Amino acid sequence: MRISLRAVFYLAIILGGPSEAATTFRIADSMLPEPLVLIAYGDTRFTADSETAASSPTARRALVAKIAAENPAAIFINGDLPFHGIAADYEVYRTETKAWRDRHLRIYPALGNHELSACFESSCLERWWTAFPEMRGQRWYSVAIGSKLVGVALDSDASLLPGSVQRAWLEGQMTSLDPAVRVVLIVMHHPPVADVQTVKLVDHNARPNEQALAAYLKTVAARGAARIVVSAGHIHNYERFSQDGVTYLVSGGGGATPYEIDRTAADLYQDAGFPNYHYVRFELRGATLSGEMIRLQDYAARKPSRWLSKDRFEISLRP
Repeated sequence: MRISLRAVFYLAIILGGPSEAATTFRIADSMLPEPLVLIAYGDTRFTADSETAASSPTARRALVAKIAAENPAAIFINGDLPFHGIAADYEVYRTETKAWRDRHLRIYPALGNHELSACFESSCLERWWTAFPEMRGQRWYSVAIGSKLVGVALDSDASLLPGSVQRAWLEGQMTSLDPAVRVVLIVMHHPPVADVQTVKLVDHNARPNEQALAAYLKTVAARGAARIVVSAGHIHNYERFSQDGVTYLVSGGGGATPYEIDRTAADLYQDAGFPNYHYVRFELRGATLSGEMIRLQDYAARKPSRWLSKDRFEISLRP
């Protein structure tokens, strides 16, 4: 059976993605500071103060305040923003991130598995879209932050396999990048590349769905002008890899219960410190994108205030 282009158009809308290759949102260079500062992190699990096993309210709030002080051009959240997809947890998110709204910070979230937890999927999505009304009707989207950087939020709860609606949309985005774009920052929940665990957390190893994305990005990185950075979560720790011309980060230190991991030799971050409550600060300046993992040191204090740069990397942009 042949499917018409009109049917594909409406199918893309129903399943959650914009139908056109143009970025979903666009911010003009004139509206952005120089240098451009962005934040990426995830696995915050906003929820009631009484729930301290799943998430640390103290670490969560310290991270929110520190990120607000950075005054970034945008905050990318790689999923598991609430503990469950219920109204009460989104209310905690609104209350605890008031400093972001007071500063009119731009927030671009990706769906995680916890956004779809403890409720029917339709109800879960409705609450996510109520929290982020500009995303309504879309489970994945893109944003041009100025002329040189494009952020792409993917939904790893949906298929990323070749031939899927989301994959077709992503391929359209990547093949139609403006020639001026030098960085594509992909945020998603489940990691395409991570330290392979053989004893604990084996159920958090990279899945075929995301491995298929990594195989696709290998081909894009080889022929494209833009550098590709992927920031994922799901693993409540920090990891960094350089694979096939793509930088892969695991940034799951937003407040959720920390996970101890066994680091492999491929992981470019080998510090044994634990836990890693943190965020990643990106700065685009000239022909260089720098990244910095900023870790909360005194997480057990009543009012944490000590921060340390624990990892730093630079990516030279192509001319």
